[in-house]
Amino acid sequence: MPPSATIIGAGPNGLSAAIVLAQAGFSVQVREAAAVAGGASRSAALTLPGFLHDMGSAVHPLALASPFFSTLPLRQHGLDWVWPSAELAHPLDDGTAVTLERNVGDTASQLGRDAQAYRRIFAPLVAHWEELCKGALQPILRVPKHPLVMARFGLRGIWSARAVAEHNFHERRAAALFAGLAAHSFLPLESPMSSAVAILLGTAGHAVGWPLPRGGAQKIADALVECLEAAGGRVVTNTRVSSLDELGEVNRILCDVTPRQLIEIGGKNIPPAFRRALTRYEYGPGVFKVDWALSEPIPWRAKECLRAGTVHLGGTLDEIAVSERAVWKAELNSRPFVLLAQPTLFDPSRAPEGKHVVWAYCHVPNGWCGSALDLIETQIERYAPGFRECVLARTVFSPAEMQAWNENLVGGDINGGAFSPSQILFRPTWRLYSTPLRHVYLCSSSTPPGGGVHGMCGYWAAQRVLKDAQSKNRN
Repeated sequence: MPPSATIIGAGPNGLSAAIVLAQAGFSVQVREAAAVAGGASRSAALTLPGFLHDMGSAVHPLALASPFFSTLPLRQHGLDWVWPSAELAHPLDDGTAVTLERNVGDTASQLGRDAQAYRRIFAPLVAHWEELCKGALQPILRVPKHPLVMARFGLRGIWSARAVAEHNFHERRAAALFAGLAAHSFLPLESPMSSAVAILLGTAGHAVGWPLPRGGAQKIADALVECLEAAGGRVVTNTRVSSLDELGEVNRILCDVTPRQLIEIGGKNIPPAFRRALTRYEYGPGVFKVDWALSEPIPWRAKECLRAGTVHLGGTLDEIAVSERAVWKAELNSRPFVLLAQPTLFDPSRAPEGKHVVWAYCHVPNGWCGSALDLIETQIERYAPGFRECVLARTVFSPAEMQAWNENLVGGDINGGAFSPSQILFRPTWRLYSTPLRHVYLCSSSTPPGGGVHGMCGYWAAQRVLKDAQSKNRN
């Protein structure tokens, strides 16, 4: 009999772990509580008939760059990428926008006297993108295979985004672009390591782009499911696992869940010390998300925004810093940083002819119960007067509603836990993927390297399973 494995949760990490084990000869079953696989990489008709919206992730630089995904025949299984003509636009109040272009020089040329500093930060890392990506998407305690590249990244990445921006840039355009990238970390811009996310995502934009999956994020999950089935595994949906005891005799159990869910399904089997460690795990800010069906494209004042799949709405570095700092004080700034995706400018298959879908969120305190709808739409109107007149329908997701459709989004946290310095080394505990429960592992975004649709948490967890299995066989 081949060894068996049950994976709890069919998000990108659970599916990735399942594929690795199925390819290694395990008999693999993935159990998913929802009606469809995908976790936060799902698409659905949320507003009007014929309008297809991404429920969670929308733009996927790390999915395209994923060292594991790149080994899979995802294209043969229906995953087709669409590249906007500009990766990112960051409009300013003067009616202009700075854009992140694939070419470092084309981006730098918009930054005046900061052009050389921008090239100095990003050009060397773009030249070594493959080595950087592999190093950044591995457990941080592993010895990097390319130490010089990772040292170059780490020397700036260890600092706060504000410190890096103020040390390197003199004008607001470059600082604003960098601040918007750093805000993806969900950290205050004064926090150590907030610059790492800005540098990684900016480098990814230049190296591989910020693409959209044609037909929606669900296509990523569907392709992974087909890869798993081709390897002999299967996914069973509408099958909730409420307790590990339900699974009976299984050689290995991998949980694509956060620490809070592991406590629930592990129950009395979890040793007290490990339970305390999981209980201390910190979740990050949540998101308040809105999906719109539009009669026409957003009427951006800065027309450069119509070239971008992603738009950052937050103004200057100082303004974004105030917004991100407020969230960690359990407050919401009146002008929140808003991250917006407009996929139908480049993928018209998602809406009726001439119509559009748009997706946006702002950061809010974890579990926040208010409404940020008016604040988000006011921020869009700030840079696109007349936006509300284009709205045909909208669907709103509070943090609680985000968690309702995906239980891993605890309090609206889409990263599986705070990306804080205290949780970088040990995420969620010093055991990383292992647990004190016999043959039970974690493989969610609460493990290294953390949030993002790249599958590497599942990949590394499965590698740990295989290593443990080999060690047992030797003994």
